[in-house]
Amino acid sequence: MKKASHMAILGLSFIVSSVALAQTLPKVRGTVDKVDAASGKISLTHEAIPNLNMEGMSMVFKAGDPAMLKSVKAGDKVQFEADRVNGQITVVKIQKVK
Repeated sequence: MKKASHMAILGLSFIVSSVALAQTLPKVRGTVDKVDAASGKISLTHEAIPNLNMEGMSMVFKAGDPAMLKSVKAGDKVQFEADRVNGQITVVKIQKVK
């Protein structure tokens, strides 16, 4: 019986972890200042990013997938999601908006 309760706790821990990972990130509006595809970075002037407790500002972000940088250029209005990935503030999703 002890083994069954340990398995139930382990299963519940996995579900809680999965839910935490599935949290949606806030969509933030910004403007592309510069794209540096060679280094996999993008400079954005952006609104506040609530999940990072960050006020609106201009800053350089790492691109989670450098291929996403091909879809934007300086001057584009964008909506993006950012998070801390391996200790670095990273744009994990980006798209142009009107």
